[in-house]
Amino acid sequence: MTTVLPDTGVGPLLRDWREQRRISQLELALRADSSARHISFIETGRSRPSEDMVLRLAEQLDIPVRERNALLVIAGYAPRYPQTPLDDPAMASLRESLDRLLAAYEPYPALVVDGTYGVVAANRGVALLLEGVPEKLLTPPLNAMRLTFHPEGIAPRIVNLPEWRADLLAQMDRQIALVRSPELRALYDEVAAYPAPARADAERTGGAVPVADGADGAGRGRDRAAAFALPMLLEHGGRVLSFVSSIATFNTPMDVTVAELAIETFLPADRETAAYLHAHVSPGA
Repeated sequence: MTTVLPDTGVGPLLRDWREQRRISQLELALRADSSARHISFIETGRSRPSEDMVLRLAEQLDIPVRERNALLVIAGYAPRYPQTPLDDPAMASLRESLDRLLAAYEPYPALVVDGTYGVVAANRGVALLLEGVPEKLLTPPLNAMRLTFHPEGIAPRIVNLPEWRADLLAQMDRQIALVRSPELRALYDEVAAYPAPARADAERTGGAVPVADGADGAGRGRDRAAAFALPMLLEHGGRVLSFVSSIATFNTPMDVTVAELAIETFLPADRETAAYLHAHVSPGA
């Protein structure tokens, strides 16, 4: 007769992650150098996984570092990954490297955010785009999603706000499914409930949208950008600037704080936008 071990809770959690990733027990077993039978026993609580097995399964299921710590604790082991505050002296070299990276990207906008889109650092390109945003929204702690979606933030100046808004909300929704963060869910509910500025309403009803000087060239650039990525069209100084964004994270992070950092860069999608930024963003000291 098989002895069923007391359910520590780690088995059902690992099963949930496996099902979310749409991976079979056999496929997971092959990836983790185990057997489907052993995976089944772990998921049902008939076998207690070793610390190494928890980490191997978490790696193969691409479980976030913070959640790996939680799985280890539930399984009866100590957390493996520290969570070091960014202002800790041990993080000085990381902060300096991020600052150099952001400065090197100027005059184009770039910023670093944490796991709930709190702005950790930003360069002069971002400061240019935030001109005109009320001081109350620029008081730390800054949040990139609030600055984007708030009716007094940059939302009224985003020409294609409905499309950009839908894309960002979908991005947040995917992240919530991955990290299961109550803080991120609360932020999503908050920004999704912000009323749409008048510009978004006008665009839905076919209202006129201001066009940048040199509209023909800018239009061609936006068409090219739209062919491979959704651009953000942002009005600034009487022009419509066009950007495509990319997000980078750290490979193989060994700290929860570092694992949740993301570097977002905005690349000009046309020559007019690039020229405008070069003319209006002051070079770094």
